[in-house]
Amino acid sequence: MYKLLIADDEVKIRDGLVNYIPWDTLGFEVVAESENGKQALDYLSLHPVDVILCDIKMPIFTGIELAKEVYENRRNTKIVFISAYKDFDYAQKAIVYGVCNYIVKPTKFKELSQVFNKIKDELDAERRRLERTNPEPLHEEKSLGYYDKIIETIKNYVKENYREANLKQAAELIHMNIYYFSRFFKQKTGQNFSDYTISVKLEKAAEMLRNTQFKTYEVAIFTGYENAHNFSRAFKNYFGMTPTDYRNKSL
Repeated sequence: MYKLLIADDEVKIRDGLVNYIPWDTLGFEVVAESENGKQALDYLSLHPVDVILCDIKMPIFTGIELAKEVYENRRNTKIVFISAYKDFDYAQKAIVYGVCNYIVKPTKFKELSQVFNKIKDELDAERRRLERTNPEPLHEEKSLGYYDKIIETIKNYVKENYREANLKQAAELIHMNIYYFSRFFKQKTGQNFSDYTISVKLEKAAEMLRNTQFKTYEVAIFTGYENAHNFSRAFKNYFGMTPTDYRNKSL
């Protein structure tokens, strides 16, 4: 099931959309409802969703403002506008901010199902692209949720490319905006992406230090540090001892 957030300031309409549309048959689960764009954005900052179905004219924070924020910072979330207004200006702004559809109230289930069937096809295609990028953890860990699989993909990427792994490449790997991916990774793992990358590097460094054939500066270079001083400082911050002390203790 893909995660859906519904935002509309009209209680009856919002309740109708949440409770009387068979979302599960369309492949979606309503995970949250909001009465304005600010509430929707607050939820989105902590809980990634796949699609937002929102009214355009809402108090405090409009649907247009929400779409702009999502477009600029969270490009993997799709937005569908629903409005009682047939306004060309709204339609233009919807296009500018990447809104994938514009439904005019009163909403008809046939039109809604056509729109969301198309969105589901797009999401399925995006998921297949992700699986092709790194199929092994996705097929081996079938019990994991979709977002957990994304984290597994990223962790494998870091483990295999720890010398040059960076936030930009990680975000591109799973087709996410950098800003959104950074918050998403922290929410799901409890670690900043940079902290996780450093931990992988230093665990690899510790493994190499236990092998006496590598000099400290060689370990530093191998794990992606430009000089031995920066490496030693990072190693001591992580393990509580210098690389030399760690090696001596391990012998």
